[in-house]
Formats: sequence, structure tokens, C-alpha cells
Amino acid sequence: MNNNNFIDLGEVQFDIGREGRCGFPEVIYGEGKSQDTILKIFRAIIKHDIDGFATRISDDKGIFLEQELSRDNIKFSYNKIAKTIRIFKQSGGQSVTRGKVAVISAGTSDLPIAEEAKETVLWTGAEPIFIQDVGVAGPHRLQAKLPLFNDADTIIVVAGMEGALPSVVGGFVQVPVIAVPTSVGYGASFGGLAALLGMLNSCASNVTVVNIDAGFKAGYIAGLIAKRAARNCN
Repeated sequence: MNNNNFIDLGEVQFDIGREGRCGFPEVIYGEGKSQDTILKIFRAIIKHDIDGFATRISDDKGIFLEQELSRDNIKFSYNKIAKTIRIFKQSGGQSVTRGKVAVISAGTSDLPIAEEAKETVLWTGAEPIFIQDVGVAGPHRLQAKLPLFNDADTIIVVAGMEGALPSVVGGFVQVPVIAVPTSVGYGASFGGLAALLGMLNSCASNVTVVNIDAGFKAGYIAGLIAKRAARNCN
């Protein structure tokens, strides 16, 4: 270790000072890293009592990490749909809930990205309100669910196809709406580009947009908003 700011693991320099600077610890991006490297990072941060989080964990890496973490008696939660793993502090994990975040998906095909957003929200310490399959093809479904998220501090809306749902949600609420376009749709959706452009051109003034399939990014930003909102209420 060097200057108490990062852990030198050879191929990885893990930033252990990020929570103090940025609000939350550094996150492990699983794509491109070997299962052994991810396990090495987890074992190192456990020694520093940090809440670990890894995204984009493939099924084979997930199976390996499940076995090894269980063998080490490390507290963790693996979401195969979201492709995420959360590692809990050995001292007892997070004890404070920091605000509420609604995660709304347009269709069941958007579920993996919505789950990634939800798991990220959980990792930030906020309380997620998870609402599925309320896309614009049946707008009455969204209206029926409005009471469930009218007190949320921010809302994540995950949608593919034409990406219209965030604008509809934005017209009902007075909090920030974080739109996540997904690579779901037929050929003219161009792998989520059509949804991205539709969301960027939203006429709802409270809608902002992250990258295609970026459920983690939406969850992280929502967690920051919820954390600040909870702090201002105390």
C-alpha cells in the first residue's frame, strides 16, 4: 500500500480513498478482468472493511466467485440477472438507508439493465422501489403504479425501443428522472441508439440521460442524489 490511498495489487491499483473524495468506494468493472483478479481485489478490500461492488460479471466468473467467497466466509450477494456482486463489510455492512430511488423498467426485456441499476442503488445505501413492465404500450399500467414512487428522491427509467417512457414519467413527477436507453428493439433501433436519441430529445425538462445499457451509471448518480436528499432532511 502507498500513502493509504490505494492498494498495489500489481496489475490493479485499487483506490481505497475514493469514498472520502467521491461519496462511494471504487467499483470493479468485471469485463476484461480475470476471475482471479476480481477475487484478489475482493480479498484485499475486505481487509480494509470496504463495501465492494463488481459489475458485468459473466456467468462463469460468477460461479467461480460464489464458490471462493463462500469458502472464505465473506458476506456477499450475487445477482445473476444483473451480473453484479456486492461484498458486505465484515464489520456489519451499511446500517443507514440514504433516501429512496425508484427503478422503473418499460418491459421485461429491459430487466438485466434495470436489475443492474437496482443493485447499484442498494450498494449506495439507498432504498430501491422496483417497478417492472409499465411501458408506453399500456400507459394505464404506469398510472396505477404512481402511488408507489411519488415520494422517491429520484427515479431511474430503463427503456429500449423508441425510449418514450422517461418523458411520460417525467410529466408526472417533480424529481430528477435518469433515463437509461437499452439495446432492446428491432433493426431500426440501432442497438439502443434510437432510444438514446429519443431520450436526449425529451420534452420533459426533468429528464437527463446516461449511456446505452448503463444501469450502473444511473444507479450511482441516483445514489448520490438520494444521499444528498437524505442528508438535507436530517
